[in-house]
Amino acid sequence: MDELAGIDGRLDELLVNLAGIVLRLAQPSVTKSAEEFQALAQSVHQYCICAAHSRDPRVQRLKRELEQTLKPRLRIVASR
Repeated sequence: MDELAGIDGRLDELLVNLAGIVLRLAQPSVTKSAEEFQALAQSVHQYCICAAHSRDPRVQRLKRELEQTLKPRLRIVASR
């Protein structure tokens, strides 16, 4: 049982590290084209599938954060 808990913990660490990479890719300065955004969306989706079974609060927080990166970015436009 301890061995399974150890494996689970290592998988959670991998998921945390992977989320950091994907979050960097989600920055508007990195992901500019439609193809890049589509690849990002696929990466986020795959991450969320893996993270869905984790009980680690860091993984769940990063999952929510990554899901937010796919929502449209709103800009404030001021008119006179």
